[in-house]
Formats: sequence, C-alpha cells, structure tokens
Amino acid sequence: MNNKTLKVMHIITGLNDGGAESALFHLCIHNPQNQHVVVSLMDEGKYGPLLVATGVEMHCLRMPQGKVTMGGLGRLWRLLRLSKPDAVQTWMYHANLIGGVIARLAGVRNIAWGIHHSNLTPGTVKRSTIWIAKLSAALSGWVPARIVSCSQQAVQTHVGIGYSAYKFRLVPNGYDLARLSPDAALGLRLRTALSLPAAVSLIGMVARFDPQKDHFNLLAALGQLKRQCQPFHCLLVGTGIDAANATLADWLRQNDLTDQVTLLGRRNDIDAVMNALNIHVLSSLGEAFPNVLAEAMACGTPCVTTDVGDAAYIVGDTGWVVPAQDSVALACGIQSALAALADTAAWQARQQDARHRIEDHFTIERVVGMYDDVWREGLTKA
Repeated sequence: MNNKTLKVMHIITGLNDGGAESALFHLCIHNPQNQHVVVSLMDEGKYGPLLVATGVEMHCLRMPQGKVTMGGLGRLWRLLRLSKPDAVQTWMYHANLIGGVIARLAGVRNIAWGIHHSNLTPGTVKRSTIWIAKLSAALSGWVPARIVSCSQQAVQTHVGIGYSAYKFRLVPNGYDLARLSPDAALGLRLRTALSLPAAVSLIGMVARFDPQKDHFNLLAALGQLKRQCQPFHCLLVGTGIDAANATLADWLRQNDLTDQVTLLGRRNDIDAVMNALNIHVLSSLGEAFPNVLAEAMACGTPCVTTDVGDAAYIVGDTGWVVPAQDSVALACGIQSALAALADTAAWQARQQDARHRIEDHFTIERVVGMYDDVWREGLTKA
C-alpha cells in the first residue's frame, strides 16, 4: 500500500448479521490508513453502532426493506457530491445497483461492486434478488470500475449470467486472529454455563435461520445419528434460532432431537462458541465464502461442510466436505469427524492444521491490502 490516504465510501444494503456486513466492519476497523464513510440503505442494524464507536462516519438512508424512496436516493446523491470519495465500495446486489448508479450520476468513476453470493437458484433466493442480479449484469460494463468477489465460485456464477469478466478481482474474507484463537478455558466456561460436560462430543452450527443455511438438512442428518445411537450434543446459534421459531421446533420434534439440541439464538461471543465446540458443521445449500468455517478453524475447531461456494477451499484437507442437500452424506461426514475425535493426538494435529490454514491464507491484514490495491488501481484508471 502506498502512503496516500484514500476516502472510501462504503454503500451497503443493511448492517445486520451477515458475512458481507461482518467483512465490511472488519475491513474498516483494520484499515486506519484510509478514511472510511459507511452508508446503509436501511438502518444501523447490528454493526452501525460498532462502527460509530470506532470513529467511522456513518449515515443511514432508512429506506424500507425491499423498497427504494426518492428521498433516500436524493440523500445518497448529496452525500456523494459533498463527500467526494476517492473510491466507492458497494456491498451486495441492491447496494451495487442503487449505490453504483447513483455514484456514477454523482460523478464518481472509481466504483467497486461487491459480490457476496454464489447461489441464484430459483426457489432458494427471492425472485427480486435474481432480477436485480441479472439487471446488474447488464450494467456491469458501465457502472463499476472493478467487481470484488470473495468467492471463486461466485465469480464463475456471475460471469455465467453476463457480468463483465475482466473487471473481477478475487478478494477472500479476512479474520482477526488476535480475536479468534484457540482458547480451551474460554470454551470450557461456556460449556459450564450451559451445563454441558467437558467430555460430551459437542457439535454445532452458527448460522441465521434462512433457507440457504438448510437447517432441515442438518437436523435430518442428526436424526439419523441419533437413530444409530451415536452420542452427541448440538448447539445451534444465530438470528431466529430460538424457542420462538415454530418451524425449527417442529423439525426438532420430527427428528426426536429436543434433548440433543440447544438453541442459543444470536450471540456476540462467537469465539467462545467456536472454542466450546469439538466440530463445527455447515449444512448450507448455497454460500459464497462462509465466514463461520474460517472463524471455527481460527479457533482450532475442525469442520464438516457441504460443498457450497468456496467452502471446500477454506477447509482444505483439515475437515470433511460432503454434497449439499444430502442428509445421509452429511450424517456420514459428521460420524467420520466424531470417530476421528477419538484419536486425541491425531485430533490435536488436525486442530493445529485448521488454525494454520487460516493463518496462511485468510488474515485480515492480507485482505485489507488486497482491497487497498483494488481502490488504488481503480483510482489510476478512473
């Protein structure tokens, strides 16, 4: 990175839980060399107050979810004209389209779109999202100078529907390894608080309740393990993962898992959760670059994952990868991991390998440098 300070305006759909939202937050707080301004099309969400607390300038357009208002568009145009950013980084489809077009109309040419989705299969993604993604493909030759994707699979998907291929830059997500690290005592404290014995084989998944995460697939796999008399306990963590979720409660009853699964809802101590688990499972039917795998591995927790997005690349040879939407294969993967857990020495080596893979490929410092390169490259070509 060179020494010139850049003013970067980030435009994002919203700031609640999600991989892109988390990536934006960590990028801003770990890149003090540049000045960051964050604009949410909706409200502050989870990350807005955290950004403000670190000194990041924050604006909320307060447009209703799924709707565009003329007042919101006008305010965004005025912010761009007054701020005069060196670069505009947009995050996710709605912000790519709205933020990108308004930025161009406001005179900004150094625009980088952000792609954080690799699955556009009808029935698993809203029709409006697919429509916006395809409309953006038609505009990709004009609006952005660069398109940043966190996932190679996402690049292939979007080039396949017409996005301008030469504009893509692959930038994976990055992680703060000082915050996410192996800590047995931290994990034990959470187990104790949840009245879970230290010796129990504890698996879990951190993911909001969403069709893409396919909790039904996970619970079907766990039901098979229970019928095979495989001992385990499972923690489910994320927005919508609580006793008020009638659909989830019904799936638990169908698979006779009420006593084997604990619902923890949304939590802020993900480092403690990952350290408490022996194995993290991801059952998704679609992802781009699933953060939870890297977060678990940074804490030394091996993973079982479906083969979605860049999940297999993240895990490498440290975990288990199975086909998506196949509960039998997922059950076999979890069973293989639980069997491997019995060999203490080999398991400790696997834990170290998982941590080292994140250290070698996915540090936040490396990713900050890659984003900085994108913004400066766009500045020279704008």
